Amino acid sequence: MPVPKGSTIDPERTRSGIIEAATPLLYERGLDGIGVAELCSRLGVSKETLYRHFGNKDGLVQAVLKARSDRVTSWIATAAAAAGKDPRDQLAAVFDELQQWYEEPSFRGCAMHNAAAQHRAQPVMGITARHLDRRLDLLTAIARCAGAADPETLGRQLLLLVEGATLIAAHHDRTSAGTHAKQAALALLDAARPPGA
Repeated sequence: MPVPKGSTIDPERTRSGIIEAATPLLYERGLDGIGVAELCSRLGVSKETLYRHFGNKDGLVQAVLKARSDRVTSWIATAAAAAGKDPRDQLAAVFDELQQWYEEPSFRGCAMHNAAAQHRAQPVMGITARHLDRRLDLLTAIARCAGAADPETLGRQLLLLVEGATLIAAHHDRTSAGTHAKQAALALLDAARPPGA
């Protein structure tokens, strides 16, 4: 992100701009699919700038994953909240949003799954685990709102459906993975609700 002559340097803005520009590139090419020289060239920054803000490429990867987790977590939570107060509608909204994502031409699976598969070491695994914990928190909250007798277990079952649907969409059938997972999730939720709820 070259700074025009006479402009003030804003390190946070520069850092944010690099993360924003690197996110789609690393998602499309994979974390190991692009070297530092090409990455810097594509981002329009020097290696020195990259190293100053992130330490190295791994630091950039971690920042990209954290930012993506924040964005995805907010997107899914917003969709659930916009569906209203009925937990069944909230859960359906989560899977409807995911299905729309699966059908996008740029869909390449979950960035967290992809990163964990490529880098089975800390801190990437820690970022991925925190991402899944955040998703689990949302699903458990929906289960609790539904009055499930064991919301923690139901939340984990719903998480398995979300993550399984995402893997199936990435590697097998993107046209209906979310829809099929939604049907299973709603059946689980209905079975876990107390009579008359």
